[in-house]
Parts: sequence; C-alpha cells; structure tokens
Amino acid sequence: MKANTDTIKISVIVPIYNVEKYIRRCLDSIINQTFHELEIICVNDGSTDKSEEILIEYKKKDSRIKIINQENSGLSAARNSGLKIAQGEYVGFVDSDDWIDLDFFEKLYSAAKTCDADAACAEIKRTHASGKIITKLKFEKLQVLTSVYEKYSYNKIPKMCYVWNKIYKKSELDRQNLSFKEGVMFEDIYFTPKFLYFSKKIVIVPDVYYNYWANNKSISRDMRDKNQIDLISARKSLIKFSREHHIIFDEKFYIKNKTTYKIFGITILRIHEWETIRKYYLFGLVPFFEKRISL
Repeated sequence: MKANTDTIKISVIVPIYNVEKYIRRCLDSIINQTFHELEIICVNDGSTDKSEEILIEYKKKDSRIKIINQENSGLSAARNSGLKIAQGEYVGFVDSDDWIDLDFFEKLYSAAKTCDADAACAEIKRTHASGKIITKLKFEKLQVLTSVYEKYSYNKIPKMCYVWNKIYKKSELDRQNLSFKEGVMFEDIYFTPKFLYFSKKIVIVPDVYYNYWANNKSISRDMRDKNQIDLISARKSLIKFSREHHIIFDEKFYIKNKTTYKIFGITILRIHEWETIRKYYLFGLVPFFEKRISL
C-alpha cells in the first residue's frame, strides 16, 4: 500500500516501547482498515526487544508506515514526536498493545466530516488476558455535542480521559497549541479535557470500538511512588482547570484522601477528605459526622 501525501486524511500515531508480543496485532488492525488514506507514524521510543525489527518488517509491506527512532523518553514524548510530522487532516492515537475495529477510521472520519466536527469519538471495549471483555464506553446513537456538559458527560470525563478512542482535527490541535505533557504518567488527564472544552463541537459514533488491552503489567497499573505522585498532580491540574472554567464534576473527584479502617477484613470506618471538609462513613457507607478543616 502506498500513501500519497495529497490524500492523507488521518495521521495515526503509534508510540512503541518493548511490545514485541502485541505490536503485530496492533499494526494489523491499522494497515487493514477499510479506510486507506492514512499515514501510520510509529515512534520507537528506545525499544530493546524486537519491536524495531517488526516495524521494519511491516514498513516493507506497507509504505504508509513511517518509523521514528528516538531514545527512550516516555509515552508523551513519543506522541509529541508523531504530532510534529503529522500531515493528516485528522490525527488519531493507537497504543501499541491495543487494536481497533477494522472500520474504526472509516466511521470516525465520515462522521467528523459530515458533522464538521473537531473530534469524533468511538466506543471502548476492555479485554483481559482471561478473555473477559467489558464495554467501558457505549453510545446509543450518533450525536453532535456542543456544550461542555455534553462533551464531558458522554465521554465520562473526568473518570475516562482517554485520548486514543478519538480522532482530532489537526487544525484545532494547532489552534489550541496542544501537546502532551512530558515526563509524567496520566498525560491524558492534561490533554483530553482541555481539547474537549475548547473545541466547538464533537461527534460521538456508535457501533465502532477501540479495543483496550488490560495488561496487568502496564505502566498505568503500576502504582509505584512516582506514578502515584503523577496521578495526584494530574488530578490537581484538572481540578484547577475545572475551577478556572466553572466546570462542576461529581464531588468524589475532588477527594484529596481516603482512609479505610477494617477489622477482620470488614470496613468499619471510611474517611473522605476534601480541601476544607472531612466526612466520616460508618461501614464505609453511612455518613455520620463531618468536620471542617482549616486551610
């Protein structure tokens, strides 16, 4: 398959780091799309396994694939490297251990163009190694969304700030001067809510899925100290953004700390702490006392 730069409609950015077990499944789902006007930007982020060899193999089969090799700099830096050379009218992101329905880009592009939308959003399925599949995001019908409330509500922001189940109009990304914050985890929390807030309209598209692989060893599941700190920082940033722009999330999102006390495995007391208030729940469910906290 050959790509003419005059016909590139979607740039697909695939960050890659030591995923030799999964990358073939990912690339197969992209190169076999029913939508052909793609450039496939694979950013090899310093892989030490056979990922680069597999990329070269696939590039020989499909000239739409472009390979960027860089020193290991993290997921955000890899995505930003792809954004810098992207030539498509729209941009999409696929993580290298995930895959997409074969009509994913056809349906999203068609909806985005028909509705003149800044983004088109697909549904999400989560697949576990056991074979269990859970639908995480489902749309009942194709719908254009213009209000911040609708855009956040249908995409389950802030609970699900995923960047990869969408395509984004490149000109809108450029207008917002939006890129990924580097050197941190949970970079989607900095990116997706801001794009949705400042975009004029988006479209949600039913009956097409981004398939997320629930890898138990994935970085996002590794709650080591730095990752926990990054999560807290990302949430604080989003809270600050929400307050600056008068966005109201469910109060649970604003909880700073949770403490649970158990006896013989049974929750006896749970304490939720916000910036100015601490609430106490008997058996973790029944609120019975609250206390104001001095700032």
